[in-house]
Amino acid sequence: MSTSADRAARVVREQVVEGHLRSGTRLPEERLAGALGVSRNTLREALSQLVAERILVREPNRGVVVATPAVVDVEDVYRVRRLVEPAALARGTGHTPERIAAVAAAVTEGREAGERGDWDGVASANQHFHRAVVSLAGSPRLDAQMDLLLAEMRLFFHQMGAPERFHRPYLEENAAIAGLLTSGDRQGAADRLDAYLAAAEGQLVAAFRDRD
Repeated sequence: MSTSADRAARVVREQVVEGHLRSGTRLPEERLAGALGVSRNTLREALSQLVAERILVREPNRGVVVATPAVVDVEDVYRVRRLVEPAALARGTGHTPERIAAVAAAVTEGREAGERGDWDGVASANQHFHRAVVSLAGSPRLDAQMDLLLAEMRLFFHQMGAPERFHRPYLEENAAIAGLLTSGDRQGAADRLDAYLAAAEGQLVAAFRDRD
């Protein structure tokens, strides 16, 4: 992609990651191009990339819309996450003080949002927690791939009918993982995260099957 198209794709992707764009939302080209300050041709290039990433889809008579994920998407994304995230904790080469602090900061962010009853904010903090975990691998390529997974994950979370019930238990799980990491118990943090991801996948798969 051109630099402008890449930048536009990154902005739209981050809007999905942060929960501002939800499944089924239509993205009118003219209005979106104006908002992003790019030409319609550049925007089309960016949207085509996001369609290839499974974040957006093209629908007859509607144009480009934010994707609605299925059970197979949940299973595949969590398959990747369970390979990458525990490994980043246990064997990552990017365990700098700043990156470890970013993991702890995301825990604080989530707890503060929970205290306000802001469960969308808790979901965003959870995204920031997992992005910080993957950064411990020390790989810019993995960081870029995680951004794609984060967008799909946020679409998964929107399918859960009771966000507080889903997210609340993971606030303390994130805190426990951050505590193990800070204390130097990398393998303990990795093992706890692997069990956590398996539990989250089970919840999401069950919810998706009930929906379908």
